[in-house]
Amino acid sequence: MNTTVHHQLIHWDMATSRAKDKNLLNEEPLSIRVEGNPYSVMMRTPGDEIALAAGFCLTEGIVDTPEDYTSIAFCDGEDTNVIAVTLTPSRRQKVPDIIDRRGFISQSSCGLCGKEIVKDLFQLIKPLEDDIRIDANKALSCLDTITQHQPLRSQTRAAHAAVLYTSEFDFLAAAEDVGRHNALDKVIGKVFLDRKLEQATMLTLSSRISYELVQKSARARIPIILAISRPTVLAVKLASELNITLASLADGPGLYVFCGAQRLVMSTN
Repeated sequence: MNTTVHHQLIHWDMATSRAKDKNLLNEEPLSIRVEGNPYSVMMRTPGDEIALAAGFCLTEGIVDTPEDYTSIAFCDGEDTNVIAVTLTPSRRQKVPDIIDRRGFISQSSCGLCGKEIVKDLFQLIKPLEDDIRIDANKALSCLDTITQHQPLRSQTRAAHAAVLYTSEFDFLAAAEDVGRHNALDKVIGKVFLDRKLEQATMLTLSSRISYELVQKSARARIPIILAISRPTVLAVKLASELNITLASLADGPGLYVFCGAQRLVMSTN
């Protein structure tokens, strides 16, 4: 699997719009099986899967030393997204509560891949309506000023932010958290509890856009996502399927629009 993938986008530099190719970070699920049973699924950039699984098992307390493994290997070849971990009999006896834990997302199939995730989510979440048009200049201005909603970042340089706006760019709510997923859940929760979620049209993020953030936005029926950093490959695939607009800051002026460009009215001088 590749760590990056070429993707064609629209570069709006505030003067013109033109097609451009950029590399996106690849994102695929990795299922870790311990003693033949699904233990956890995580999203990762392909590469160093054995090391990732080994480090995960150490930090989870499944192993203490490399000698605790009998084997740690790909399931059915390196092109799969499954790592199988087996422990020595003595180690199994020491950590039964850990390896029998059921609090993690698990997969029973060895055919785990990004396409299956997109397909499954597409079946669970209805694509968004295409009835919104907003001014790209005003949208970019909201993204440019996201730091105004990041008091924790100004103090710590360690917090992510998520901000929600209406279609008229009226501010709805902002939230910060050490985790970008948590920041998004918080801001959606604020607007949801205020019974204003149906007004939420545009989300700005201080982070990159992963598929989980697209999934959360789709559940909240937010049609437009702008972020400081670019989306992953899987995020673009899911957003395209669910009819969500994704854009990020360009290397120079303007935005890179990865999908759903019809919602952004990109005026030119």
